Amino acid sequence: MVQTPAKIPGTTPFDGEQARKGYALNKMCFSFNDAKNRADFLKDEEAYMHCYGLNEQQAAAIRARNVLQLIAAGGNAYYLAKFAGIFGLDMQDIGAQQTGMSKDEFKAKLRAAAHQ
Repeated sequence: MVQTPAKIPGTTPFDGEQARKGYALNKMCFSFNDAKNRADFLKDEEAYMHCYGLNEQQAAAIRARNVLQLIAAGGNAYYLAKFAGIFGLDMQDIGAQQTGMSKDEFKAKLRAAAHQ
C-alpha cells in the first residue's frame, strides 16, 4: 500500500504528478548546464521556451522570474537553480523568495537554525 505524504502548509511537494507536469520546464532548465544554451535563452527567451514546449503557466512564471510560480508549474528546485544562475541568483535567493524574506533575512534565519 502506497502512503500519501502528509501535506506541509505552504509547500508544493515534488511528486510524480509534479514531475509529469513540469517535465518540459525542468528539461529546459537542465539544458542551461551548457553555456551556449544559456546564451541562446538570453538572446530569445520566447523562442527558447517554445522550443521546449512550455505551457503558458510555465512561460509566464519564467517571464516573471518567480520561483514560487515555477514550482507550482512543476519546477524542481534543483533544475530551477540552473535557470536562476543565469541571472546571478543562488539557492539562498531562491529560499528567500520561497519564504517571502529578503536574502539577508533568510541567511540570518539559516545561521540561527544552525546554532540551535
